[in-house]
Amino acid sequence: MNKKTRIILIASIAVLILGMAFFPRIKSVFSPEKQSGTPEQAGPGAGGPGRSELMVSAMVLQPHTLDEMFRITGILLPDEEVDLTFESPGKITSINFREGTYVQKGTLLAKVNDAPLQAELKKLEAQMPLAEDRLFRQQTLLEKDAISQETYQSVFTQLETLKAEIELVKARIRQTELRAPFSGMIGLRQVSEGAYASPTVVVAHLTKISPLKIEFSLTENFVSLIKPGSEIAFIVENNLKEYNATVYAVESRLDVQTLNVFARARYANSDGKIKPGQSAQVRIKLDQIENAILIPSISSVKEMGRDIAYIYDNGKAKEVEIITGMRTSSSVQVIDGLSAGDTLLTTGVMQLRSGMPVRIGQMVENSAE
Repeated sequence: MNKKTRIILIASIAVLILGMAFFPRIKSVFSPEKQSGTPEQAGPGAGGPGRSELMVSAMVLQPHTLDEMFRITGILLPDEEVDLTFESPGKITSINFREGTYVQKGTLLAKVNDAPLQAELKKLEAQMPLAEDRLFRQQTLLEKDAISQETYQSVFTQLETLKAEIELVKARIRQTELRAPFSGMIGLRQVSEGAYASPTVVVAHLTKISPLKIEFSLTENFVSLIKPGSEIAFIVENNLKEYNATVYAVESRLDVQTLNVFARARYANSDGKIKPGQSAQVRIKLDQIENAILIPSISSVKEMGRDIAYIYDNGKAKEVEIITGMRTSSSVQVIDGLSAGDTLLTTGVMQLRSGMPVRIGQMVENSAE
């Protein structure tokens, strides 16, 4: 090692030793305490006995009447639905409906070729005057005892046979017509004019959506809750409105595999806004609880296996352990731990600790769902 290198090494070691010696003093000069003051002078949450209050919202608890509900998932079904097909095979000559429209019962929707049947009908109807005239002459002769009863009966039978053949052809002509069996919404067309239609070819789907049926099932423990005439409530997805329906039929026995009993209710759906095929959250009223204490779900937290909430107590938050009962979409019933008149802290729950200073910035209404 040459002389120059030794000098640089000795200087570096000296600088390092001096830095270690003066580091505590430099740190104290640039520390947050020097810049921001004492803990008492810091902002909220800085610690120490003089820390600032936490701004929260609160509500004064009031008793409510709570309906105990049984909730299950159901399915919305059309009142009637059918795949429309022709009774008689043939080439489709006309389609008389617009897809996705409402049609009345009996409306002619489509038709297959009936030209041969129309010709046969015309031929038979042309024979009617002669057959009727022959019967009239035979009846006149019978009254004069000019012919036997057997001869008259033969002519009468020929006329009746002709009438029956005419009715048969008319019936076959009706089978070439596709008419709406009930009023409802017709779906998408599956065939075109000129196509050959057999009884297995679906022309379209017809659905009666007013009223609607709600089908749901109950376990054997709740079979006694439901009977024809029972009222239920239901909601559908993406719709906050609650609808009411009336049970009109209950299955006569439990399903052997699931031990559930199926039931159906009917909803008028007069405006046609709800569509069949949607799922429905069905609610059945079990009981009514008076003087129930309800709090927002966000006002309680779980801590070490306990449900806790915070109430306002002389400017500070006070932790209380609660026992919960029924839950709704946004509220929870408190069976024990809170009473009517308590001031419940509803915001900042995750930051609160028992004894923490708080200041109420807003009072909210304690309303039942």
